[in-house]
Amino acid sequence: MCELYSKQDTLALRRKHIAPSCKVFFAADPIKIVRAQGQYMFDEKGEQYLDCINNVAHVGHCHPEVVKAAQKQMELLNTNSRFLHDNIVEYAKRLSATLPDRLSVCYFTNSGSEANDLALRLARQFRGHQDVITLDHAYHGHLSSLIEISPYKFQKGKDVKKEFVHVAPAPDTYRGKYREDHTDPASAYADEVKKIIDEAHNSGRKIAAFIAESMQSCGGQIIPPAGYFQKVAEYVHGAGGVFIADEVQVGFGRVGTHFWSFQMFGEDFVPDIVTMGKPMGNGHPVACVVTTKEIAEAFSSSGMEYFNTYGGNPVSSAVGLAILDVIENEDLQGNATRVGNYLTKLLNKQKAKHTLIGDIRGVGLFIGIDLVKDHQERTPATAEAQHIIYKMKEKRVLLSADGPYRNVLKIKPPMCFTEEDAQFMVDQLDEILTGLEEAVGAKTESVISENTPCRTKMPEEAHSELLSDGSPDPKENPSRKRNGLCTDKHSLLSKRLKT
Repeated sequence: MCELYSKQDTLALRRKHIAPSCKVFFAADPIKIVRAQGQYMFDEKGEQYLDCINNVAHVGHCHPEVVKAAQKQMELLNTNSRFLHDNIVEYAKRLSATLPDRLSVCYFTNSGSEANDLALRLARQFRGHQDVITLDHAYHGHLSSLIEISPYKFQKGKDVKKEFVHVAPAPDTYRGKYREDHTDPASAYADEVKKIIDEAHNSGRKIAAFIAESMQSCGGQIIPPAGYFQKVAEYVHGAGGVFIADEVQVGFGRVGTHFWSFQMFGEDFVPDIVTMGKPMGNGHPVACVVTTKEIAEAFSSSGMEYFNTYGGNPVSSAVGLAILDVIENEDLQGNATRVGNYLTKLLNKQKAKHTLIGDIRGVGLFIGIDLVKDHQERTPATAEAQHIIYKMKEKRVLLSADGPYRNVLKIKPPMCFTEEDAQFMVDQLDEILTGLEEAVGAKTESVISENTPCRTKMPEEAHSELLSDGSPDPKENPSRKRNGLCTDKHSLLSKRLKT
C-alpha cells in the first residue's frame, strides 16, 4: 500500500494540524484506511474490513462507472454553474422523474448542510414566517442555522434553544413517549406538533416549517408510525408552514421499496421541500433541494439571486447521473429489499437468543439494533454498545453506535451489500454477544455464591462509567444505589468494558 506516513506519524500530524473537535471512528484505536472497493475497506496492512457504516458510498466504494464518469467529464470541462451546460438540466430532469409531479424545481448545492440551510431560506421566504419545528434528537447539518434546529447537537453544547425553534418529541414507538402498545401513536405524536403550533400562535409567533428526516438516523434509526407525517403536514399547512423532508441520509433507494424514504408512508403524503446529499455523489460533494414551482417563485420574488459557484457543476452532475444509472442497472433498490429482509430476519433470530437486544427496527438497508440492559425498563446498554463496535472492528466488521444514549448499533452499508455479507456480520455479532453473556453469567454466579442475593440494578460507580462519554442520563431509568452486599451483572460488565 502507498502511504506518505506511518500510522503513528499520521496520528501525530492529525493531532498537530487537525482541529480536536474533528473526531475519527474508533478514537481509542483508529484504523488507517488507504483504499476501498464495493462494500470493503482496506487498511495500510492490506487487512479487509466489511463496511456497514458508509451510506455515503451508496453504490459501493470507487464504483468503476462513477469513477469513469467523473474522469471523463474532468478531462473535458469543469466550471461554475452560470454557464449553460447539458449535464445540470439532464440531472435535474432525471431527479425530478423520481419524485411526485409537484416537486419539480431543483437547486444544486455541495453538501447536505448547504441543502438544509437553503430549504430553511425557501420556507421562510414563502410566507414570511420564521419559526421552525424540529424533532428531538434530530441532526440536520453543521451550519449555524442547522445547529440551531438540531437538538442532537445543541443539547450537547453550551448553546441554548433559540426562541424561534420548537422541539417536538421524536415519533419513537419503542423508547418514546407513546409506544407500540398505544392505540394510535401516530395521532398522539402528531398532536404534540399541533400543541406546539397552538402555543406558538398564542405567543404571536408564526410557523415557517416543520423539518424531519424521513427516518431519523442520528436519533437512533427511528421509523415514524404510519400516518404520522400526513397528520403533521395537515397541521403545519394549516399554520401556513411547509413540510421539509430531509432525505440526506436515507434517500436514493435505501429503503428498497421506494426511491425516497418519505414515499413509503403513502401516496397521500408529499412534502413541500425535499433535501438530499451524501449518497447522491457516492463520496463526491453534491447535494440538492427540490421544491414546488410556487415556493421557488416566492423565493425568486425576493429579488435576491441564488448563486452557488459549483453546485450542479458539469463533473458533479456527471457523477450524479452515473449513480442513477448504477442504481437502476444493478437493481440496487431490489437488492436493498432482498438483503435488508434477509438481514432483518437474521437479526430477529439474534434478538430471540440474546437478552441484550431489545429491538430490531428498520427498512431495507437502514437498520438499528437497540441494546438494552433489561427488556422491561429498556435501560440503554451504552457501554455494551461501545464494547461491541470495537470487538466487531477486531473481527473486521465496521459498525457505529448512535441515538441519544449511543446504544443503537447502526447498519447502513453500501447498497451492494450481499446476503453473504449479512450472514458474516451477524455471525460475528452472535459470537461477541455470546461471549459477553458467558462472561457476565460466570461473574454473576461467583458473586451470588459469595453474597446474599439482591435486586440492585446498578451501582453509582458503574453508572458514572457508562455516562463518561457524555451520553445523557436515561431519566426514565434512574440508577439505584449499591446496598453494600452484591453487584449487578451489568455493573460487572461495565467495569470490564474498557474500549
